[in-house]
Amino acid sequence: MKDLFSHAISASLEDNLQIINKCFANCSDLKVIPWHYGPDLKYEASSVYFNTLTKSDPTNYFKDVLQNLVPHELGPTLDVTVEDVISYFEKNGVSSPLLELMDNIGQAIKGILDGKVVLFFTGWQKAVAYYAFDVEQRQTSEPISEPTVQGPHVSFIESLERNVGVIRSLLKSTNLKFEFFTSGKQVQRTLSYGYLDGVVKPETLNQFKQRIASIDQEEILDVSYLEEWIGDSLYSPFPQVRYTERPDTAITALLDGKIIAMVNGSPSILICPGNFMEFFTNSEDYYYRTIFSSLIRMIRVAAFIIALLLPSTYIALSNFHSELIPTVLLLAILNTREGIPFPAMVEALIMEFFFELLREAGIRLPRPIGSAVSIVGALVIGQAAIQSQIASPVMVIVVALTGIASFALPQYNMAIALRILRFPLMILAATFGGLGIMVGFILIYLHLATLRSLGEPYLDSLAPLDLKRVRDSIFLLPRRLLLHSPRNRHLYKKTSGRK
Repeated sequence: MKDLFSHAISASLEDNLQIINKCFANCSDLKVIPWHYGPDLKYEASSVYFNTLTKSDPTNYFKDVLQNLVPHELGPTLDVTVEDVISYFEKNGVSSPLLELMDNIGQAIKGILDGKVVLFFTGWQKAVAYYAFDVEQRQTSEPISEPTVQGPHVSFIESLERNVGVIRSLLKSTNLKFEFFTSGKQVQRTLSYGYLDGVVKPETLNQFKQRIASIDQEEILDVSYLEEWIGDSLYSPFPQVRYTERPDTAITALLDGKIIAMVNGSPSILICPGNFMEFFTNSEDYYYRTIFSSLIRMIRVAAFIIALLLPSTYIALSNFHSELIPTVLLLAILNTREGIPFPAMVEALIMEFFFELLREAGIRLPRPIGSAVSIVGALVIGQAAIQSQIASPVMVIVVALTGIASFALPQYNMAIALRILRFPLMILAATFGGLGIMVGFILIYLHLATLRSLGEPYLDSLAPLDLKRVRDSIFLLPRRLLLHSPRNRHLYKKTSGRK
């Protein structure tokens, strides 16, 4: 079958159609439409296409296209010959961006799979193909995973060309570069990556190109498949790339020297390299006043700490360090735990398990009933667990606060990392108390300090500590001061000499 793709198009129409039918055997949606032209309709031609990929009735359409290209009308009364058609195309080529000439069967087969109508003529060793792709696509809508109150309400869709066009329409710069390539033997999915020339670090761009150079044979179905090739540490729970479906977030990343990657059929865009503090930022931060945006970011950092340490801290305090709890609060906790048959560790594991189960059920259920089932299920199970003395009210509050804190993080993949790390910390707290939490936290910090993304340190904006580099991390300074930041030096050079 591979040898067929290298065959040149034959002057025999029957031979070409035989190869096409052999390649697309048992494909009921393949249409081979024979038609005739010239005096007395004595010359044969055929159009080959998938009716599931192209316009509903392209027969008249390609005749109209040929009528525009060849200065003759196709019909039995005019002397249009094969030589006329060959002479016109050989001398003038094609005058429409939707058309192209093909020399071998491999090009014709790929064109048919791409939603093109391929025209074969008797006596001509070339084929004419025109783009007639017509598959229903989702219209631009408000972002689902990144909704905002203020700011643009536009999201990317599953069309790669449309997404690139949206970015180019908002970032009109000659330095904006997009490179395209195809990956996979079966899916042959089109991929693209973009960057801002002169802003992205050359060594980072070279690292990125080297890592994706080996995926041309891989079946890439979604942009998240690229993370495994781009990331430095495959087994790290922390994400090393970001995802977005908002054009303003993608443009901000490009201006910050990031690289974006897209896959045709995926509405999300991958942003790399990843930086730890960038997972706490949101595009909406720049649409509010500085004080409010800084407060929100500090709340997200607090939510990160709560989601990571709250269950283990409760276990350590209740089992090992009860003297650190105020007496009144300790008596209240002891009263609620009276009659509970499980230790705090087992109690926490049970409640965390049911909370994760409800979270997954709420995602998988149909949207109209998913939220209702998750809320009602949490209330019913929590109340039933308290009344049956399987869990204490304090533990239910701790698990609920942990879940709410994880939802406060803008990036979902960072919340997944916390869900993974929470359980080892709980085991360390149940075994060694506060010492176990300290050891676990130090190990996490050491891992973050050694982690890299495309060769860049993961904690680049925090360590080594540089006050000028944390202006847009935990705190957000006014925009005119951010222009002095090293990460935006390329913007500062283009502005007036404001100091």
